[in-house]
Amino acid sequence: MVQALTEVMTPAPRCLDSSDTAADAARLMREDDIGDVFVCVDGRLHGIVTDRDLVVRALADAQRDPRQVRLADISSTDLTVLAPDDTVDEAVELMRERAIRRLPICENGRPVGVVSIGDLAIARDSASALADISMAPANA
Repeated sequence: MVQALTEVMTPAPRCLDSSDTAADAARLMREDDIGDVFVCVDGRLHGIVTDRDLVVRALADAQRDPRQVRLADISSTDLTVLAPDDTVDEAVELMRERAIRRLPICENGRPVGVVSIGDLAIARDSASALADISMAPANA
């Protein structure tokens, strides 16, 4: 059975403006227990910032204040994007080829969901170790 991404994606991804700061993204990630935030300009997807990006691109540089670092300066902008009606198989293939862990799901350039490698593990093999980890409650 072919599964559309709309069946496995997390809808309503969290977005911030490109002028928001690394501290804003960190706060949102903590509040919503998520590991990524989409960076948008006029409601359209422009980039993505992950928890790792915050550490490597903002916090690890002692010269930078996370309250001053703009998301536009630390976001990944070379994005691979799929649509809600694309398939899980297509997502798996792209994630494998490009070694990415999260895929923005967009309609007309606007983010409507996100699919993570954990989501795909659950969809493909709910008994796998990665699926178990992905379904486990978050660490407090």
